[in-house]
Amino acid sequence: MDQRSEIREFLSTRRAKITPEQAELPIMGGHRRVPSLRREEVALLAGISVEYYARLERGNLRSASDAVLDAVARALRLDEAEHAHLRDLARTAHPGAGRRVPRRSRPQPLRPTLQHLLDAMTEAPSFIRNGRLDVLAINRLGRALYAPALTGSARPANLARFRFLDPAAADFYADLDNTAHSTVALLRTEVGRDPYNHDLTDLIGELSTHSDEFRTLWATHDVRLHRTGTKTFHHPTVGTLSLTYEAMPLPTDPGLTLTAYTAAPGTASRERLELLASWAAALDHPDLPEPGASPVTQTRTA
Repeated sequence: MDQRSEIREFLSTRRAKITPEQAELPIMGGHRRVPSLRREEVALLAGISVEYYARLERGNLRSASDAVLDAVARALRLDEAEHAHLRDLARTAHPGAGRRVPRRSRPQPLRPTLQHLLDAMTEAPSFIRNGRLDVLAINRLGRALYAPALTGSARPANLARFRFLDPAAADFYADLDNTAHSTVALLRTEVGRDPYNHDLTDLIGELSTHSDEFRTLWATHDVRLHRTGTKTFHHPTVGTLSLTYEAMPLPTDPGLTLTAYTAAPGTASRERLELLASWAAALDHPDLPEPGASPVTQTRTA
């Protein structure tokens, strides 16, 4: 990744999203070529010189202090994820950030206790991923839920590659557009944190080469924090499940995130999740009768 280009494109795309009205600036006379903020207006709002802000937007964050970054974030009305991304871009551009050469990431051996933790979560589909969206560990119910994404021979399975390069994703994800946006934003966020990770940039290159949709979304430079929300899946065995997720970074394992799904009690999704657990148990114990009498398995809700 060209770090100066990353900074330049991120700041310019954020500026393009803000109008003078949104920034509560008076509308001066004269024709505006674009409705968004001008560089001099961002500089005014941030309390810095126009020349200094222009240098920042050209990709030079190496000398920017935290106070300057915070002022620019306020001027551009960055949300929490965008503000953190700006700080990451500045950190990795700093002279003391280390050697700026592409490198291969080292395999991350998981502590056995993490798999034990996943296995103990018998009622919640759960998995651990890295910033590249590789699934590094998963429990039984998680394997059952994500079965369509885990069918390929490549290991570790990669959720970004599944979303953009596997036709099965269109059947699996109910909200295909939102899944695409969140997947790209998570990868863009990770690039800000670790721009010289060769495995990460290789994945982005692969997706950009083979998916027009990915390439278009990548150019937006949107980022996000993945913490909690709801996802809806069309599971080929039990039908539609609307599940709430919690994504929790592992503090003792930097770069890894544990994601767990639950369904509200008394809902159809809870019933189907319980059916999915029975189906997963039947796969582990083929001597048991496989569940299938429920009409849920015969009906796929759109």
